[in-house]
Amino acid sequence: MSLFDNLPKRVLKPSEIDRILSENREWWRLTGSTTTRDFLEFLMNKGELVSYTFNLPHRKETRYVWGEVSDYEVMLSLKPDCYLTHFTAMYLHELTLQVPKTIYINQEQPAKRFRDKNLTQERIDNAFRRPPRLSRNVAVFKDKRVCILNGMHTGRNGVIELTGDLGDSLPVTSIERTLIDITVRPAYSGGVRRVSEAYREARDRVSVNRLCGLLSDLNYIYPYHQAIGFYIEKSGVYTDQQIALLDSIGKQFDFYLTYQMRDADYSPRWRLFYPTGF
Repeated sequence: MSLFDNLPKRVLKPSEIDRILSENREWWRLTGSTTTRDFLEFLMNKGELVSYTFNLPHRKETRYVWGEVSDYEVMLSLKPDCYLTHFTAMYLHELTLQVPKTIYINQEQPAKRFRDKNLTQERIDNAFRRPPRLSRNVAVFKDKRVCILNGMHTGRNGVIELTGDLGDSLPVTSIERTLIDITVRPAYSGGVRRVSEAYREARDRVSVNRLCGLLSDLNYIYPYHQAIGFYIEKSGVYTDQQIALLDSIGKQFDFYLTYQMRDADYSPRWRLFYPTGF
C-alpha cells in the first residue's frame, strides 16, 4: 500500500496500526466488521508487514515493520527518546572487534530533585564489594538480545546521531560519552579488558578535554575520573598532557576499577584498586 510506503517511520506500534485503520477505513472501503486483526493478517499474508514480539519480563511489546528496517531501529522503538549505549556504542564507533550479542539501549530516568552526595570511604568500599546492579529488562530479538537500561538523567548529554548501514539515523553516545559509560558499567561493556582496549582504539579520535568537560557535566557522585585516568595511562598511547588532565582532579578517596574483585592491586597515583594481573 502506498500509504505505508510514505509513512515517516517504518516501525509501528499496535496503537498506530489501529489509528491508520480508523483514519482510512472509509477511503479503503472496508466494512465495519473488518477488525484490526483482519487488517494485520491481510498485510502480513501479502508479505509486506512483519510482526515482532518482545517478551520483556513485565510486559509483552509488539512491533510491526513495513519494508527494510535495521534491527537497531526496531529495538529503539521500544522506549521513547532512548539511544544506543555501552557495548553497542563501542561497536558502532569501532572501538571493539567483537560483534555484540546483546544490544544496549538507554532510556534516561526523570531528573531527581535530590541526590545524596554525602560520599564516604566506607560507602564506596561497601558498594564495590557487592556485585553491580544490572538490568533484567531483557528480551530476545532474532539471534540477539536487547537490554533496556534506565540510566541517570543527563538531558541526552553526549548523544549524537550516526548513519546506519541502511541510511537510518541512529542515536548513540559519542566516543567521549561511551568511554565514560563503559568505565561506569564495565559489565555492560565486555568487562574491564574490553574497556581498556576501547581506550586504546579511541586514542586518535577522542578529545580528552571534551571527555573531562562531559564528565564534569554528568556530575557523578563516585570519582570515576580516577578509573578513567588509570585506563588512559595504562593504554600507553596518550600524552603526558592528556593524562595530567585527569591527574589534576582531586583524589579524596580510594576507588575501584570494577565491582566485587577477589584479588586486587593498587595504583597509588590514581588511588585505585584494580584486578590483579590486569
